[in-house]
Amino acid sequence: MSRKFIPVILVLTAASFFLAFQSQGRSDNEENPKLRNAKILRNVGVLLEEGHFSPRKVNDDFSKLVLKKFLEDLDGDKNILLQSDIESFKKYETRIDDEIHGEALESFYTINDVYLKRQNEASVLYKDILKNPFDFTKNEKVIMDPEKLSFPANEAERADTWRKRLKYLVLDRYVGAQEEREKNKAKKDYKYKADSTLEREARDGVRKQIERYFTTKKTRETNDENFSTFINAITGAMDPHTTYFPPVDLRSFNESMKGSFYGIGAVLKEENGTIKIASLQTGMPAWKSGELKENDEIIKVGQGSQEPVDVTGYGVTDAVKLIRGAEKGSEVRLTIRRMDGSTKVVALKRDDIKLDETFAKSAIINGEQKIGYIFLPEFYADFERPNGRRCAADVAKEIEKLKAEKVDGIVLDLRGNGGGSLYDVVQMAGLFIEDGPICQVKGRDEKAQILRDRDKNVLYTGPLAVMVDETSASASEIFAAAIQDYKRGVVIGSTSTYGKGTVQRNIPLNPESENNLIPTNKADDLGSVKLTLQKFYRISGGATQLKGVVPDIVLPDRLEHLKFREKDNPYALKWDEISKADYKTWTSTFSEDAIVSSANDETNKNTTFGKIKTNVQWLEKNADREYSLNINQFKEDQKELKAVYKNIEDLYKLAKPMDIKNLVADTVTINAYKESVDRNNQWLKRISDDIYIDETVKVVNKMIVQANLAKRN
Repeated sequence: MSRKFIPVILVLTAASFFLAFQSQGRSDNEENPKLRNAKILRNVGVLLEEGHFSPRKVNDDFSKLVLKKFLEDLDGDKNILLQSDIESFKKYETRIDDEIHGEALESFYTINDVYLKRQNEASVLYKDILKNPFDFTKNEKVIMDPEKLSFPANEAERADTWRKRLKYLVLDRYVGAQEEREKNKAKKDYKYKADSTLEREARDGVRKQIERYFTTKKTRETNDENFSTFINAITGAMDPHTTYFPPVDLRSFNESMKGSFYGIGAVLKEENGTIKIASLQTGMPAWKSGELKENDEIIKVGQGSQEPVDVTGYGVTDAVKLIRGAEKGSEVRLTIRRMDGSTKVVALKRDDIKLDETFAKSAIINGEQKIGYIFLPEFYADFERPNGRRCAADVAKEIEKLKAEKVDGIVLDLRGNGGGSLYDVVQMAGLFIEDGPICQVKGRDEKAQILRDRDKNVLYTGPLAVMVDETSASASEIFAAAIQDYKRGVVIGSTSTYGKGTVQRNIPLNPESENNLIPTNKADDLGSVKLTLQKFYRISGGATQLKGVVPDIVLPDRLEHLKFREKDNPYALKWDEISKADYKTWTSTFSEDAIVSSANDETNKNTTFGKIKTNVQWLEKNADREYSLNINQFKEDQKELKAVYKNIEDLYKLAKPMDIKNLVADTVTINAYKESVDRNNQWLKRISDDIYIDETVKVVNKMIVQANLAKRN
């Protein structure tokens, strides 16, 4: 336990005793749940005010922010609550801060009661709306972006909001069914269905979807769950990474980390009553297939050849149960809908995690020069075993193997790398520089701590390029920033990395459990808060928070329009800077500035990247989530959207694949098993078609040419 937290623990203990004293003489059955919630609220407030790296003042302004966020989290689509409810809640705009500081908790109970009442009212609207066919010849639109909506003025307006949303869902299914009919009508034994049948089936499908949606909401959104949402509105108003874990969630999380199962390696999320892919785990079946992408919607889940189950309206937990399997190698078939509206069935074989797929690995790219390519999916570290795998040591081994192959330059790919071990970042950066500072870490009211590489040896001194994208976060950003600040190599990628420059730690809300002073039982467990305690700073002084790392060479990227980085979150901590550390930049045999300037000029003139940028700008401009409910216009809009996505997909692949080979040192291991051969071939194919790796190789080629010229002179 850090000394810094001793005063915090003492205050938490005092708050607990005060609230316990207040409860004396009250009925346990009646008052305990409310007393427990009051304890949680008070202790969270103490933790935020006394321990958070940069706490907002818990005052009336903070109270307004919490209320706004709580309502967003409860009813983000603005189709449950009425405007009159929102007006009535305004009396709590300046009260929640007082409740955090010890006043009686009223705001949550009042808002929760109204919300559950309105939810019951809204949950029956779909039945009447979906009884009769829709008229898809009318020229009307539905707005799906909640930021452009107001809460319904009355019950009639709320019903019309639901009518338009349901009409959109039916239209989407109906048009999809028509497209499937057109695609399959020539097949033998195909059963042709009339438009009226397809429309009726579409309405029936949406009815089942919404029925499941409300069943899930009512089951999940209990008083306790909604109170957790309320507390997370408070923690989230401090910053996006400070999170409250109620006891059950924390225990489930810890237990899931210990268990194992066979799956496809996809993290799912729920959005507007649909199940979507949030992320793919490197090396797992979903990632290896190359067929699934972030934000793909999962419509159906089938077990092998069995009839698939429609999962629209399912909760994430229920969908995951269908996708997971007990047997390795068993088949699961996912029917997905892409962002362009097209559908596809993807068959995947369940597998356990292939650890070798998550480790650093390398290849040789043959062309104008001989380039070494290292792929690092995460900054992994096995803390449990003294001789466990560490990414810094593994990257060092890959560099040694590449040097043995006499490569002229190295590309290190950190795209999609969400971070990991800070110790290994420091060690890995030290492979490319002489001893010196790598990163600065600063806590609240503390002097910055400088993390240093203390090894004067440099494992690799040649041309280096580091690839990043919007999903490169945390430790990846620290490494890229260090390479950039030392001018040790060129950073290449999207307009910026993710921008997560904060450090969190789990702090229990039971002070006695932290100090082990008093044994606790589950009934006394108040949960914990993953609290933001520190910030990362570059050795040049600027934070990696919010701004991330801006690459030296920027390449247009298709994810640019999705707006999911730290800077896109209104509750994110601000960027700031501290004093720079004392360090000496790398002395290079070529002009890095000239390389960067030349590469950026060529990128701006590159027709392929120009087309990608144009298409992404079109997506951003048209991503307003307003849709026509006229079937002819809807089809035209979908046709245009699909064409843009297909254009981007085609542009992402090289016309002529690069020549990629395995390292000689790796061939024996790769060829040991047919399964590893297949995985390796998939990986090499993925690299060889990648336009971003190709562009990075071109930059490294220039660095090599300039370095060779300097040697001759």
